[in-house]
Amino acid sequence: MTRRALAAAFLCLTLAVPAAHANPASDKVIADAIDGFIRPAYGRLIGATETLGKSMDTLCTAPSDGNLDAARQQFSKTTATWSEVEIIRFGPITEQNRLERILFWPDRKGTGLKQVQAALANKDATATDATRLARKSVAMQGLGALEFVLFGTGADELAGAEGAYRCAYGKAISGNIGTIASDVEAAWRDDKGFAAQWTHPDAENPLYRNATEAITELLEVYVNGLELVRDVRVNGFLGEDATSDKPKQALYWRSQGTPAALGGNIAGMKALFDASQFGSLLPDDFQWVAQSIDFEFANAQNAAAAVTGPIDAALSDAEKRGKLNYFGVVTSGLSELFGTRLAGALGLTAGFSSLDGD
Repeated sequence: MTRRALAAAFLCLTLAVPAAHANPASDKVIADAIDGFIRPAYGRLIGATETLGKSMDTLCTAPSDGNLDAARQQFSKTTATWSEVEIIRFGPITEQNRLERILFWPDRKGTGLKQVQAALANKDATATDATRLARKSVAMQGLGALEFVLFGTGADELAGAEGAYRCAYGKAISGNIGTIASDVEAAWRDDKGFAAQWTHPDAENPLYRNATEAITELLEVYVNGLELVRDVRVNGFLGEDATSDKPKQALYWRSQGTPAALGGNIAGMKALFDASQFGSLLPDDFQWVAQSIDFEFANAQNAAAAVTGPIDAALSDAEKRGKLNYFGVVTSGLSELFGTRLAGALGLTAGFSSLDGD
């Protein structure tokens, strides 16, 4: 039997099920994705934002160079934690503009930056209350805004009394991010909510009518996530050569968090792949696909880890710039493994990209 015929036969046994019934194999993969990765990842994000909030409170109460450094370090830990779970770009995070409220990016026209700068210049009192801030522009209330507060022009004033308003604004942002993280985590833990719909597809389910639709959602985490990392994140600042690089277009360039964010995205995808045991759906003759995916994830993480320091300095370093190019090559290989090899073996087709409008 050819590989193509074997895959088709396996698909019939594994995913092609009666419309009124779920499929145990794919249902378990999705349940493991939720219990083994998504819920714990949001739990870690809640923990990171709680510590961030405490560090901002300490900074505002007792401004000093040491407390400013501590807040900055916790910001970087929070962005790294978010980077792992931000690959889940469907479900509760898409409600109430939560995704954009946590991270409004890319900001190609500088809209968010202008709004943050205006709030700081005018000392907008409504921006220092987390509840009222949550009703403002998405660009003013997330990680991008907080990065400018902590690392942008004038941020050193946070170490003294003159930074009182700026610190209060930053504290409100951290509180807002924490509330969003808690709300999303609670929604994923609702046994009658989105998780139940994804785990139990059937003809009456408004979101997933069968196992194929449900498992395709998981596939698209990788298809869209790799596109985001490579085409939007890396290619947004990495040019054809050093003369066309745009380091200030890199996410978290002010806080030197660009490589950690890229590595976090890949780490999240790898953790999701392991927790869900997505590869278990492949027939024995296609297990090489899962093994290749593991190998390339490790290569991508190693490449991102090799890029250290400010992104403009990394781009000026031939070895580090080469690692970024290699990162692009590896993520392209992963896209082929997921979008062509794994998808083909399971008879799946990724649909509309959520990034098409970016």
